[in-house]
Amino acid sequence: MANYDLLVIGTGPAGQKAAVQAAKLGKKVGIIERNAVVGGVCINTGTIPSKSLREAALYLSGFRQRNLYGAEYRVKDRITIEDLSFQATHVITNGIQTVQDQMRRNAVDVIYGTASFVDPHRLLVQQPSGTVEHTAHVIVIAVGTKPARPSSIPFDGESIIDTDELLTLKRLPSSIVIVGGGVIGTEYASILAMLGVPVTLIDKRPRLLEFVDIEIIETLQRQMKEIGVTLYHGEEVVGIQKEPDGQITVTLQQAKPIVTNTLMYAIGRTGASQGLNLEQVGLTPDSRGRLTVNEHFQTAVPHIYAAGDIIGFPALASTSMQQGRHAACHAFGHQDRTDTALLPYGIYSIPEISMVGRSGEELTQAGIPFGAGIARYREIARGQIIGDETGMLKLLFHRQTKELLGVHIIGEGATELIHVGQAVMAYHGTIDYFIDTVFNYPTLAECYKVAALDGINRLPRPWPATPKTSAP
Repeated sequence: MANYDLLVIGTGPAGQKAAVQAAKLGKKVGIIERNAVVGGVCINTGTIPSKSLREAALYLSGFRQRNLYGAEYRVKDRITIEDLSFQATHVITNGIQTVQDQMRRNAVDVIYGTASFVDPHRLLVQQPSGTVEHTAHVIVIAVGTKPARPSSIPFDGESIIDTDELLTLKRLPSSIVIVGGGVIGTEYASILAMLGVPVTLIDKRPRLLEFVDIEIIETLQRQMKEIGVTLYHGEEVVGIQKEPDGQITVTLQQAKPIVTNTLMYAIGRTGASQGLNLEQVGLTPDSRGRLTVNEHFQTAVPHIYAAGDIIGFPALASTSMQQGRHAACHAFGHQDRTDTALLPYGIYSIPEISMVGRSGEELTQAGIPFGAGIARYREIARGQIIGDETGMLKLLFHRQTKELLGVHIIGEGATELIHVGQAVMAYHGTIDYFIDTVFNYPTLAECYKVAALDGINRLPRPWPATPKTSAP
């Protein structure tokens, strides 16, 4: 038995950063991992593998060069699952090594085994050699999530799979139906279609990703249709049947049945809280296994924190990291200035999407008068050079003060480009900043200037003057 200042359950992004932050504050820290390797879903089955798969698909399919060299351009005619997994395996291995090195440099004890609560300060860790107990002044639960697997879906790990199992397939499917048009379903649909796999994406909502700006989503849906995705909106799957010949029949509520050889169920994830014995410490997960926390990520038991996907939305690696840091800082009385109002979102579909701030729908509902300015990649020199004809950057700003209220981007580099707008919003800047600033030429960042000028030109003249403020 060892006594720690902090014990963290889970080595994903939230757990890693909570552990390191506490170690930086001079605390004795242990981190518990139930799998054979560190990194959690992010490194091993989720974020990093899927984004590596996307990058390999973009390169091998020649997608980025098709607008320049023709729709038939490809780097490799026949792409195999081995081609795609080569890069992912390399990146995963490096990611695991990086986490291990980080724990070692910060003197964080990595404890392999499955943790469960004995009481509010004691954890039992089941290991192959037996069980050990550890105690801690503070505990952070960062166990993440797992794909939802309803008992009505006949998963077999080969032809009917969840979102974690796609990367374990032995060959690319000849066709696939994806049930669920959320972030993961949308990303995988566009990646597989880019590789030439006929994809059918079924979602019961009227459009994909309803939290994203509608103009951005309309652009995405057009692009997905162009690369071979068949979209079913407002439709629900009522039956999945694996036939004797191995084919799968998907019965829909309204449309005709669909026959495919692979189906991926991508509706939701559930918190991996089973087995933690949470009832022993008075904690009750919700129906999807998630824990409720306050603004400092404390559960109902003040010294037990939870961070990352286990607490639900937004369930992003980037936000999980910051939540873990904040939890550790709060637990040990160290001030942390996390700005949860300006969280950027990145969706790695093809093309990729990113946003920060509020959408037009949100501003309308709040009764805030706003203007919009748009820059299209095809009108920007850099966009023409890289051949991106669908990319777009959209700025939303207050009509009177011109303060920047939201940035929405679709196209190459969107998830990198968003941080320019995020920085300006953090300091309550106006779109005048973009108009008055010199950007490198040719760059995609120039879209900010073009969009700002477009927005100001749409306002009735005379344009409102930006109030003068003194420097902080």
